Amino acid sequence: MKSILEELFDGNINPAELIIPRNPEYRPLNRKISDTILMWKDKLSEHDFQELEELLDLRSQSDSMYAEASFVYGFKLALWIMIEVMTGETELSH
Repeated sequence: MKSILEELFDGNINPAELIIPRNPEYRPLNRKISDTILMWKDKLSEHDFQELEELLDLRSQSDSMYAEASFVYGFKLALWIMIEVMTGETELSH
């Protein structure tokens, strides 16, 4: 069995693909978003709907960047906590 580091190096661990929120409101919210997008597709011209999709894509890219930064910060914070617990040091340089 490979270690977590080996799996990560080999590209077998991709948190962005594996994380599914457990909040019970997550799936209904996404269903509502999909339904609303379909509604706007019917209401808008093809050109206007394409512009809306481009805006939504930009928003998705922004959300992904924020999620990545949050993941990295959370990972670093967990490591800082582990170091503090293991060493007893309470002041670490960040």
